[in-house]
Amino acid sequence: MLAIKRLRERKGITQMQMAAALNVSRGSIAMWETDRAFPRAEMLPAIARLLECKIDDLYGKDDG
Repeated sequence: MLAIKRLRERKGITQMQMAAALNVSRGSIAMWETDRAFPRAEMLPAIARLLECKIDDLYGKDDG
């Protein structure tokens, strides 16, 4: 999920801001960004909305 970090930074939000918006700990965000844990499937739409991307983008996938 290293794409989450790239997308978060592109939006200019901190791990703390993202954690607050998603009602999770900053540690959870850090673990997602370092592939030590993955967000629950039901969280993916909220993450994609926050980062203004498609769910596939969270996995680093593209249309090509």
